[in-house]
Amino acid sequence: MGEEGDDDPGTSGRNWVVDPLDGTVNFLYGIPQWAVSVALEHEVGVVYDPMRDECWSVRAGEPPRCNGEVISASGCGELAMAMVATGFGYDSAVREVQGALAAELLPRVRDIRRLGSAALDLAWTAGGRYDAYFERGVKRWDVAAGSLLCAAAGLEVHELAPVQPSEGGILVAPSAFAQELLDAVSER
Repeated sequence: MGEEGDDDPGTSGRNWVVDPLDGTVNFLYGIPQWAVSVALEHEVGVVYDPMRDECWSVRAGEPPRCNGEVISASGCGELAMAMVATGFGYDSAVREVQGALAAELLPRVRDIRRLGSAALDLAWTAGGRYDAYFERGVKRWDVAAGSLLCAAAGLEVHELAPVQPSEGGILVAPSAFAQELLDAVSER
């Protein structure tokens, strides 16, 4: 399964999920925040950032790594101190709702970042560059590898229910404030 192709099931019962260019708009504008994301669902995940030559990888039962070195999530213990990453959809009605939510959340956290590649946002959260990440409207290929990285780094991984006009999404955060953030982004 991939963003650039069909969902062609194989015969092994294993599913590969591929996004050959996550952060397409960034790539087109020359913004150096895009990646390649490949996952063998529930088993292996790789997010490669060619701009920084960083290969974020994980295999089930093993710690997550960046360029072979074990990584760990942030030790942030409270939402008020959290650097939170998010993303916005392409549709203006969706962005309106997402923008209102970000405005409501901003006073409750250290700060919010929006850079444009869900795969990298998840990898960076697994590696402690962000404390948490959430976004609605992401697709399976956007988050398959990154969510494996985050879970292996000890972060809670939650599915977000759709909030009209947005589709469902994902939230990853440390256990210390995952429920508080989940409640905050589910209020809308």
